[in-house]
Amino acid sequence: MTDDHSQHDKEAKKVILEDIEKYGCHLALIEYENYLPSFVYSIGLFNKFSHPEIICFGLKNEVMATILNHACDLIKAGEKLVPNKLYPGFLEGYNVQFLIVDKEFYPNYVGYAGWFYDMTFDFPVLQLIWPDKQHNFPWDEEFNSNWKFKQPLLDRDTDFKFYEDRRLGVYTTNQAINGDPILYVYHNIDGDWQFHTSLEPNLDDAKLVSLEEITKLDPTINELCHLQFGWRAWRDNKDLEWKCEKWEDEE
Repeated sequence: MTDDHSQHDKEAKKVILEDIEKYGCHLALIEYENYLPSFVYSIGLFNKFSHPEIICFGLKNEVMATILNHACDLIKAGEKLVPNKLYPGFLEGYNVQFLIVDKEFYPNYVGYAGWFYDMTFDFPVLQLIWPDKQHNFPWDEEFNSNWKFKQPLLDRDTDFKFYEDRRLGVYTTNQAINGDPILYVYHNIDGDWQFHTSLEPNLDDAKLVSLEEITKLDPTINELCHLQFGWRAWRDNKDLEWKCEKWEDEE
């Protein structure tokens, strides 16, 4: 198995290096499932041009691929893309901007790039941010609220990585509020979250709190920000990694 895995790694890196040589970068696509938005990010811009890699969320896959390829063409031509500047030409009729991605988010989104760069995150990443149809950006008060969670802003809020509002009501128990470790997490098909200290919690101990309060009780809960609808996670104690599996039939 180790030899097979090693061979697969060599072949994968060979494909990436060929794409970098031919196109300037390789594009990694993470497709929409039932909870997370799709996103695309580059691998190789830093390797070949000493330019930050680029990540983009929430548009159609082919659109994101097109605009990242456009970015790559600009970089190959010698342009340095920088944050907090309006750029035309990526989306017809709309400007885009770039943000510097906080490295706290790298394991959540660009792990494959970390693997390519010899299992390190010693490279910069920019996030391409697009506006709504009224040209408002996500940090603008008038931004379309229906699109709020289509592109998480990866330059901020490292203490709260979930896509939902901080004030979202979630289910837990008095034991968790009183300090017992959260060991069982459920993300229901309907979007509800449950955070429990035992496999079979007593309903008499149930409590409704904000999702933000849960992350303050235990910041490691942020590691589950990608848990899909109908999945659960568990661990034997607070110091161990989470294990995840499908929990409910989506039908």
